[in-house]
Amino acid sequence: MNKLLRLALLTLLLINFSNVANSEPVDSELVYQYVSTKNTKALKELGPGVMPILAELYVTSDDRQKVKIANIFKNLVFKSEEARKVLMEDIKTDNKDLRIAVQYALGMVSNDGSVVNALLDNMQYDKNAYFRDKAACSLAYFQAHITDEQKVKLYEGLINGLSSSNRQVRAISLQALKIHTGQTKGFFVNGTATNQSESLRKWQEWLEEYKSNL
Repeated sequence: MNKLLRLALLTLLLINFSNVANSEPVDSELVYQYVSTKNTKALKELGPGVMPILAELYVTSDDRQKVKIANIFKNLVFKSEEARKVLMEDIKTDNKDLRIAVQYALGMVSNDGSVVNALLDNMQYDKNAYFRDKAACSLAYFQAHITDEQKVKLYEGLINGLSSSNRQVRAISLQALKIHTGQTKGFFVNGTATNQSESLRKWQEWLEEYKSNL
C-alpha cells in the first residue's frame, strides 16, 4: 500500500470517527431543562437530535406546554417527521394559542405535502376567521423547507382561494400570493365578475409558465 493511499484511508477514518462523535444521543434531561427555560439557542446548538425528544414531550404535554414546544419547533427550523406528525394532530384544535402555534410551526419542520394541504384547508374552510387568517400567514411566511416544485401546489391553492365566495378568503389568498410573487395580476377583492375572471385567467397563465420553468 503506497503512502498516498494510506493517507487517504486515514483521512476517511478520521472523518467517520468525527461523524460518529457528532451523532451521539442527545441528553433528554438537558432538552427538558432548556424547554422549561425556553432556551431555544441552547436547543439549536444540540442539533436536530433534539426533535424526536421534543416530539415525545409534546405528546405528553398539556395545551400550554404544547404551545411552548410548537414555538420552539418554529424557531429551531429543523426538519423533522416526528414533529410534523405530532403537530398535525392539533391542526384543527379549538385552542386559539395552540392552533396558531401549530399552524406557524408546521412549515418550519416539514415540506411534506400534507402540511400545505392542511393549511390551505384551514385558510379556506375553517369556521374561525382568525384561524383562516393565520393559516394564510403561515403559507406566506413560514414555509422554510418547501421546494420550487412543491410551491406549485401552494400557488394552485392560493389561486383557487381567489374564487372563494368568502371575501376574507379572497383577500388573504391575494395577500399571500403578493408576498410570494410581488404580483396581484390586477385582482380586486371586491372587483366585478369580469375583473376577477380576467385576473384569474392571468394567474393561471402565470402558473403554467412557472411550472414550465421548473
